[in-house]
Amino acid sequence: MHKPHTQTRFSDVTPTQWKAGIAAWLGWLFDGLDMHLYTLIALPFVAQLLHVSQQDQRVNFYSSWIQAAFMVGWALGGALFGRLGDRIGRSRALVLTILTYALFTGAGFLAQEWWHLLVFRFLAALGIGGEWAVGAALLAETWPKGWRYWLAAVLQTGVNIGVLLAGVTTHLMAELPYRSVFLVGLAPALITLWIRRAVPETDDWHAAKHAAGQHEPGIADLFRGDALRTTLLTMAVCALSLSGHWGFVFWQAQHVRRLPEVVALSADAQTRIVSDAWIVLMLASIVGNFLAAGIARRLGYKRTIALMAAAYFLTMMFAYGVPRTLGSLWWCFPLLGLWSGFFALFTMYLPPLFPTLLRTTGAGFCYNIGRIASAAGIVVFGLVSPVGDQRVALVCAGVLFLPAALIALAMPDGERVEDSPNANDGTDF
Repeated sequence: MHKPHTQTRFSDVTPTQWKAGIAAWLGWLFDGLDMHLYTLIALPFVAQLLHVSQQDQRVNFYSSWIQAAFMVGWALGGALFGRLGDRIGRSRALVLTILTYALFTGAGFLAQEWWHLLVFRFLAALGIGGEWAVGAALLAETWPKGWRYWLAAVLQTGVNIGVLLAGVTTHLMAELPYRSVFLVGLAPALITLWIRRAVPETDDWHAAKHAAGQHEPGIADLFRGDALRTTLLTMAVCALSLSGHWGFVFWQAQHVRRLPEVVALSADAQTRIVSDAWIVLMLASIVGNFLAAGIARRLGYKRTIALMAAAYFLTMMFAYGVPRTLGSLWWCFPLLGLWSGFFALFTMYLPPLFPTLLRTTGAGFCYNIGRIASAAGIVVFGLVSPVGDQRVALVCAGVLFLPAALIALAMPDGERVEDSPNANDGTDF
């Protein structure tokens, strides 16, 4: 899969590069769809499974544990499929990740008890976590380095549109049984046959495999030599920022449902309001992706991440530091969506920090390990929040963006670490 360094126009892009880009983007789009279908119906569906009202404290408890299991699965999937992507290739691993999250998201339709849903969401998350690292490496290894900032924005836009589609889905299906929305999650399985047939493995991966022979690097190499500092800093920034973001993602929807002017409405009306809020957030996030890319071209990756994480912190404190009406929050949602655009930068920033045969392993492990912290945060934040008011959870989540911003400034500038003797692939990225 040839990747000329002189490509400067879309007309220079080869058919193989387009196929790789489309495959990665579609994988991320359906990633966003399948990950958020549960978030938007969590309270009413879990209440239905428990045969209690939405106001019952057990609904908070079990719905947060289900989301926590999802986050743990996401972290483990990032490490598992990330390693698989380095072992068997990007294209084949991408197919496996998409099939995993599609089939087990659809299986949510079959849940009869809360723990059934927990198991299905955990298994779906394995694929979602793996798809991030594999898709990012596939795109990074096939498209020119000079396009990296904008590729990050475009790739993240796939997730945003997927989440937007989740909001549209729950809005349109508001009058159907809640479990019905999970059937939409089966759709991604249809694209895997095309990916397997049309998208070859990358030249970088083939060259590295040939050069490494029987001495391929392993996960332990992430914690040795020059890679150690990068691994630890990346894990810290990802754990803090993702915990804050996912605390917002999950508890914001539940907070909106329990606002005084919303709680008195019918369940269908509540779902539509939550879905509409998500549509606003995702549209703003799409703009934020390109804002982050534009800033990063001038300031670099780490300074842009620090700047936008700090802005996320300030906006969260303003939005949830004091009680606000739904009308007031509507003005905050676009800003929160905008600042979340810095997550797009991780897609092109992280993989090149690691040698080729540790690329999906390193990026997948470091980025997705933050999901475990996120899982703990979602449960803890939910337990400390008073019944019927998730502001405490949201404030706790928002505070995490401040240390994330500070630590981001200590991260590498974006140059890859030198290949270790064990990797020995000799490729330039």
